[in-house]
Amino acid sequence: MEERGQWGSKVEFLLAVAGNVVGLGNVWRFPYLCYKNGGGAFLIPYLVFAVTFGVPLFLLETAMGQYTQEGGITCWRKLCPLAEGIGYAGQLVLLYTSMSYIIILAWALLYLVFSFSPQLPWASCNNYWNTDNCVDISSQNYSFTWTDQTNTSSAATEFWERRVLSISGGIEEMGSVRWELLLCLIVMWVICYFCIWKGVKSTGKVVYFTATFPYVMLLVLLIRGLTLPGALQGVVFYLYPEPSRLSDPQVWMEASAQITFSYSVGVGYLIVLGSYNTYNNNCYKDCLWLCLLNSATSLVAGFAVFSVLGFMAHEQGTSIEMVAESGPGLAFIAYPQAIAMMPLPQLWAVCFFVMIILLGLDTQFLTMETVITSITDLFPTVLRRVNRRELFLFLFCLVCFFMGIVMVTEGGMYVFQLMDYYACNGACLLFISLFESLALGWIFGAEKICLIIEDMTRVHSNFIFKLCWLYLTPLVTAVCFIYSFVEYQPLTFNRWYVYPSWAYVMGWLLALSSILLVPGWALVKLATGSGTLTEVGRQWATGVWRNL
Repeated sequence: MEERGQWGSKVEFLLAVAGNVVGLGNVWRFPYLCYKNGGGAFLIPYLVFAVTFGVPLFLLETAMGQYTQEGGITCWRKLCPLAEGIGYAGQLVLLYTSMSYIIILAWALLYLVFSFSPQLPWASCNNYWNTDNCVDISSQNYSFTWTDQTNTSSAATEFWERRVLSISGGIEEMGSVRWELLLCLIVMWVICYFCIWKGVKSTGKVVYFTATFPYVMLLVLLIRGLTLPGALQGVVFYLYPEPSRLSDPQVWMEASAQITFSYSVGVGYLIVLGSYNTYNNNCYKDCLWLCLLNSATSLVAGFAVFSVLGFMAHEQGTSIEMVAESGPGLAFIAYPQAIAMMPLPQLWAVCFFVMIILLGLDTQFLTMETVITSITDLFPTVLRRVNRRELFLFLFCLVCFFMGIVMVTEGGMYVFQLMDYYACNGACLLFISLFESLALGWIFGAEKICLIIEDMTRVHSNFIFKLCWLYLTPLVTAVCFIYSFVEYQPLTFNRWYVYPSWAYVMGWLLALSSILLVPGWALVKLATGSGTLTEVGRQWATGVWRNL
């Protein structure tokens, strides 16, 4: 059998984790949430959740991987076998993510190709896909956001909806495959395959570029944005505090969801990446610095985004509320629209979409690496033979590619939103995180975790972490999970399209498929064990750990 492997250096580990946790959410989600939920005041719930469950779980999972030297499933056999369902649930969420997240990269790659055109195609209404209702806002005093339901639409909106997506009337009308998007999807799968095909050896080298170059692009766009007219108004709008918004529970829920996604907790990323460390690596210090980098990047990205949105509002003579967007609306409509108003728009378009691709590429191939490593550790005698990993990875990419083709059809955007809203949503991650903290804090033992960290790093962990693992993290994740169900709103698209009933059923099945694995695994183990329920529980709750 081949060796499992380790990072070539500490830098490779740091860059891999940084590349994974610093992703598209830092650029297209955090700034919008900050402005929408009280500006600078939003940082209060954000920091509260970062301290109570973001950083503690980040450290906990990294230490789990480093201590056990196992993937996201088999690590539980050494710590708390009764909770192995948590590992399976996390890998299922990552499987859904692998299929859907790469679609964003395909969109960005197509935009990057169009960025080399003599005239940016989303900058005018003189194209064959434009309608009579198209308005060229770069030359008129007019504002439009992609969710407006008026009789007019911007050139950037029509390029996105009619040229790139050729979007149909609903999920009932899947339509034909968008062949340009399909080609871009193939290119991205090929790139991701070769980024990790040799395991940690190739991944460790690739992240030197993919994890650092987005910061170069972000710095370039930040400097450019801050030098534009109207930038100051955009930045003030981004951070102007509204303390009254803190009384709204939804603001706190938005902050908890952002921490869950941004810190990549609950699904096994950090367990796998930490498992390639040497046993005595100081993961305690690494985690604290990486968490700080993650949150700082989100904050800086807000300056880059809102300085440009301030410029666009200045040019149109409108308020920033009319141009601020989140998610795909920011990346593929609002920001390209602003770029079209700048001098040398092609240059800034290339910079922006290269950044988007590299930010997403890290997350995508490290998602794949997490799944592949976890399954390989599950069947080491089969998958660690010569060339078996490469073949297994190829089959994994092939299956995910064919499953994802439906999302590059004319109705694919509706499927993508369904996957994102249900299969990969924050409630699933909160549920997994809740039981992860309960299993390790109470069944395995928070005191043991502290001893393990001290043995590996020679650093005595702060008592606050023990307090979080035992009480604060389970409490916070439980409250947020329950509230997310109480305040559940069915998915709509562009605030007007309501999905058919069967689509909602499918969405809930996707969500429950991961959630039910956690209690389901525990119940099966308890039901199939020999002896009394108490004896079986003790048997499966006891992991294998060295006496320290």
